Amino acid sequence: MPLRIVFMGTPDIACPTLQALCNTPEFQVVGVVVQPDKPKGRDLKLQPPPVKELALRLGLPVLQPERARNEAFIAQLRELRPDLIAVLAYGQILPQALLDIPTHGCLNVHTSLLPRWRGAAPIQWAILEADAETGVTIMRMDAGLDTGGIVSTRSTPIAPDDNGQTLHDRLAVLGAELLVQTIPRYVSGELPPHPQPTEGVTYARKLTKEDGRLDWSQPASILHNRLRAFTPWPGTFTFLPAQPKPLLLKVWRAELARAGDLQSPSTAPGQILSADKTGIVIACREGALRLLEVQKEGSRRMTAAEFLAGHPLTPGASLG
Repeated sequence: MPLRIVFMGTPDIACPTLQALCNTPEFQVVGVVVQPDKPKGRDLKLQPPPVKELALRLGLPVLQPERARNEAFIAQLRELRPDLIAVLAYGQILPQALLDIPTHGCLNVHTSLLPRWRGAAPIQWAILEADAETGVTIMRMDAGLDTGGIVSTRSTPIAPDDNGQTLHDRLAVLGAELLVQTIPRYVSGELPPHPQPTEGVTYARKLTKEDGRLDWSQPASILHNRLRAFTPWPGTFTFLPAQPKPLLLKVWRAELARAGDLQSPSTAPGQILSADKTGIVIACREGALRLLEVQKEGSRRMTAAEFLAGHPLTPGASLG
């Protein structure tokens, strides 16, 4: 008989895993649990999460409890009689009562090499901290925050041109592949969970929009990593000098400036060194950053050359 699986996940990163589980004949997905629909857009119309949309297309039953510890929901889950619950980016801490339901427990697909980057935003923090590699970990869940036993892992290098989106997409596929390969060996006892190392624990706290503000008093290399890590969300930004108030400028793409573009010792961080069709070069504490693609508040995303055509910037002016 196929293994009865309940899948819990909400955003698009979890969709490849749900699809992979459904494509595997040895598994039967008997239910999908996602976060409730949320209002989006100017009219605040309720929008279903990506995993719900996929589950409905696949003809799967969907549960959307407000809270995972809700007793009525836990009773519904018991009625599904899952052999195993698979979880990826569901978005809530799961109570012990839920973890105890399936015969083989709950397996979580976490997008880092645990114990590094436990928590909410492991993809962004791995890039932000200039890690050479990251990966996915299949973990048997306990009541802690990403503290359960490790069942399997797969690593991938972080390329210099990777950003939050490209790494997100690669780890989504890696996680799906690793989970469907791991489950049979885990259930058979061939891959028992082993405790996480006590050394090397780091936490990837949840990000806010304010984390994306570019602080020009930092080195250019650190700001470049921040830009890569926070693309597309929460995004990075700075402020242009304008009246009656500074104008927010979102930065979509940038590169480290060449040696010939760098400032003299007297140049202040945030000062515009040059602004032409090749980009907008901004002095940092060490080095400089060339902005290549930007978006003015209330406008569309555009190249630096397109932006400068309508908003000329004077070298020597400073960004905030």
